[in-house]
Amino acid sequence: MSDALRALLDSVRQLTGDDAYERYLSRHQALHPERPALSPAAFYAAEVERRYSGVTRCC
Repeated sequence: MSDALRALLDSVRQLTGDDAYERYLSRHQALHPERPALSPAAFYAAEVERRYSGVTRCC
C-alpha cells in the first residue's frame, strides 16, 4: 500500500473514531503502565456510557 493511501486511510480512521481503541492503548501505556488496559469490549461499553450518560464535562 502506498504511503499516500495509508495516510488517507489513517486520517479517515481518526475522523470516524475507528482508531479510538488504539489511541486509548497508546495513551494508557504511556500514563498507566502498571495498570491493565480495558479489553476492547469494555472500552467500547465505557465509551458508549460516557457518550450517552448526559454528562457534558470531564469532572
